[in-house]
Amino acid sequence: MKKIVVLTGAGISAESGLKTFRDADGLWEGHDIMEVASPVGFERNPDLVLDFYNQRRRQLFDVVPNSAHVGIAQLENNYEVTVVTQNVDDLHERAGSTRVIHLHGELLKARSCFDENLVYDITSDINIGDLCEKKSQLRPHIVWFGESVPMLEKGIEITATADYLIIIGTSMQVYPAASLVHYIKPAVPIYFIDPNPSIQSNDFNNLTIISEKATIGVSILVEKYLNG
Repeated sequence: MKKIVVLTGAGISAESGLKTFRDADGLWEGHDIMEVASPVGFERNPDLVLDFYNQRRRQLFDVVPNSAHVGIAQLENNYEVTVVTQNVDDLHERAGSTRVIHLHGELLKARSCFDENLVYDITSDINIGDLCEKKSQLRPHIVWFGESVPMLEKGIEITATADYLIIIGTSMQVYPAASLVHYIKPAVPIYFIDPNPSIQSNDFNNLTIISEKATIGVSILVEKYLNG
């Protein structure tokens, strides 16, 4: 069975109504990114950081997967599909995708500030005083600026096996996630779905650009290129 790796970013979840973290002015919900997405920011104002992610988590329960998420999941009927996502929501899983790698963490998980290997499933808010089994404060299971990306090696390993690479809703400007495209085998077809594509057909060999939003682009991709 042919292998597809799908690299997704905020654009695919935006169509479900999830706000993208970063606004046009570079702020995240009115906050400088280092205030709410860095270890230093958490140390300075843990209440602010916890509230920021608590709001993001609550928003998850008001949205549902869109047809792009569903279309990707349905590819598993004919292909071995792995989604490597920069998104921290669970919309791919809810749509039915069974192999999802979250490069930047997950909103529905918390982890210990003392031991990063102590990770817990959560659906409610994280508050000051919520402790892990080793009596350390819990924090969002999110990769903040300045932190390593522990799932990157797994993402690289999976991408290197792909027979097709599909990129959806990401600017391809955020590293290290954007570097994954360089790990595919020679001659592997790349499909880039984005209404304002940041890369061009001459940037990579075998690149097909579908200049549409995710819901339309996935439908075109499946019907025109992957229907066999």
